[in-house]
Amino acid sequence: MGKERIVVITGANSGIGKTAAHMFAKEGHSVVMACRDLEKSKHVQQEIKEESNNTRIDLLRLDMSSFASIRQFCTVFKEKYERLDVLVHNAAYFNHGSTYRLSPDNIELTFATNTFGPYLMTTLLLEHLKKSSDARILHASSSITKHFFDPKRQIDFDQVIGEMENVKGFSVYNMYCQSKMALILLTFKMAKEFEQYGIKVNALQINGAKMSKETLQKVTPKWRMIARIQNLFFPPPEKMAEIYVYMCTSDACKEMTGKLMNDKKEIMVRGVKKPNLLMEIKQLVGTSYYPLYADQQENQDKMWELCEEVANHR
Repeated sequence: MGKERIVVITGANSGIGKTAAHMFAKEGHSVVMACRDLEKSKHVQQEIKEESNNTRIDLLRLDMSSFASIRQFCTVFKEKYERLDVLVHNAAYFNHGSTYRLSPDNIELTFATNTFGPYLMTTLLLEHLKKSSDARILHASSSITKHFFDPKRQIDFDQVIGEMENVKGFSVYNMYCQSKMALILLTFKMAKEFEQYGIKVNALQINGAKMSKETLQKVTPKWRMIARIQNLFFPPPEKMAEIYVYMCTSDACKEMTGKLMNDKKEIMVRGVKKPNLLMEIKQLVGTSYYPLYADQQENQDKMWELCEEVANHR
């Protein structure tokens, strides 16, 4: 079983997060389920306790789109636990076909949940991560970032904070894509910033996972049929959840930091600037390469500075 770890998983009541919580619990770790809806999550907590024979399964309220909720969660967590060994940023907002929405902090909801939320939560828990002898942070990224192989594609920072001037041009799909690229930028930047503390920061590229019936009901009717078709081809959540556990607990990943891993447990490498046709196909179809955009220092620094500014002034 190895050393018992204190593990926080956001969005641990469904999908990959729920399955990962089961797996961490079965390995004997203390699991903190960080979930928005406590009523819906209580039965999952009980289910995990019973199936894993592990009573150290905690449930704390957390809304990743709200800075106030993140601060409250971190205060409660730090009062209850002496350290943090594993932080899995699994929760994400992606509602196909929905309109432009702002978070309680006046930030576009997708970006608030998928990028700024993880940044704030990590910085608030940094002192507890430092107390671990083997601290690991995992960001759940997505193959949707392949759109950034287009050299013209970039994060549109003007759409992220406050009201958009042209809401008609808004697309949740595009914003989700940008927010997940932003998370990779943060992964690479955080790995460098936290190296001095021995904290490892990595990301996993998720190529999709079967949606539960509950998740399908949240999707707008127009997109629900597409999601059902995708479900026929997506792997079960167990596949990605097992890689969560592997990246966060295995000796093989103990020294790994600032890396993006694919669903084959391979470390992905940077794409090339001017690919030939064969390389272009490999980048778009395969899972071995990530866009050059993610590796550019200026993009990482800009994202980091924006996160600092937003988190400190809201």
